[in-house]
Amino acid sequence: MNLEHPRPHKLRVLAVGTATLAFALTAACSSADQNTSPDEGAVPPGEGTDEPQASTEEASEPFTIAFGGDVMFEGLLLPRLDDPSTALDPISERLSAADLAMVNLETAVTEGGTPVPDKDYVFRAPATALEALDLAGVDVATVANNHGMDYGEDGLLDTLDNGDDSPVALVGAGHDADEAYAPHVAEVNGQSVALFGATDVLDEELIPAWTAGEDEPGLATTKYEMKDRLLDAVTDAAAEHDNVVVFLHWGLEGAHCPLPHAPELADEIIDAGAAAVVGGHAHVLSPGGFQGDAYVHYGLSNFVFYNFEGPTAETGVLTLTFDQGNVLEAGWAPARIQEGVPVPYEDEEAERAHRTWVDMRADCGLPLSESPA
Repeated sequence: MNLEHPRPHKLRVLAVGTATLAFALTAACSSADQNTSPDEGAVPPGEGTDEPQASTEEASEPFTIAFGGDVMFEGLLLPRLDDPSTALDPISERLSAADLAMVNLETAVTEGGTPVPDKDYVFRAPATALEALDLAGVDVATVANNHGMDYGEDGLLDTLDNGDDSPVALVGAGHDADEAYAPHVAEVNGQSVALFGATDVLDEELIPAWTAGEDEPGLATTKYEMKDRLLDAVTDAAAEHDNVVVFLHWGLEGAHCPLPHAPELADEIIDAGAAAVVGGHAHVLSPGGFQGDAYVHYGLSNFVFYNFEGPTAETGVLTLTFDQGNVLEAGWAPARIQEGVPVPYEDEEAERAHRTWVDMRADCGLPLSESPA
């Protein structure tokens, strides 16, 4: 997965390998030792000068990640890919304003493969879909959902190949389980962040074929024993990186409130080390807020989708501010899908839509708050 990105408005710093850094420091120290004896010109730190000592650690600052919900390009959306540079207008500006942006790509990215038989809805899109996401400011997309393998293993392999050729990093799927449960890691403002994708939703008969195995392509899931695989991966990432985020495909289609097991699943992922758990699948908005010290959003709804009436057209952009494993702030910018893409609400309409979303917390009986505990 590519850590580089050509857009100038995103601050992206490549991580320096530990071994490379250690070698550089050793070389610098060796050079100094060869040119100066232990006593020549030696000045104890802090003495003999008013100049502050330079820090050997890069200063870090908080950074933001913008999240959008379900994205696909079937039906009326496909012609938008004729000009990828404008495909996600007018929501592109809000996505690009964040340091990173992530969405749920609910489609196979392939022009081949074979559609799964007897599945009511199968989605696919050409590689220009990734170009459109990139040009709209999206950096990461999860394909761990109930459409990631709509065109079979061949379609998934095409998706992964197209992802390798794109600046948009794909998570939640891989050529084997190790790859599927691996996060995309980015460095922003002197901090590292590991972003995972996984699905909690799969048709029972598809679980064996769609779940990534030791030598089998597939998706990262939380189904049955595979939940522990995700939790272990989150724990490992939290030990290595400053911040961890998990994008889950979860919920019940058409239901604003999460399934009964979802709060406990969120707590397990948070206890494993995640600072935020966000997701979707229901195609309608669900509540979001701070669950203890971490942030949980139970459903971001449709985002780029052919629904444009009623509750399925209500959407928005969630922007979280991270700092050293904590979510400092959360912002919800409501929008409504028009002609397949989100159009942000403004003024009084925005206030009403925001209040309706906030009220969902009480409606669903969830102990979510505006700020960390």
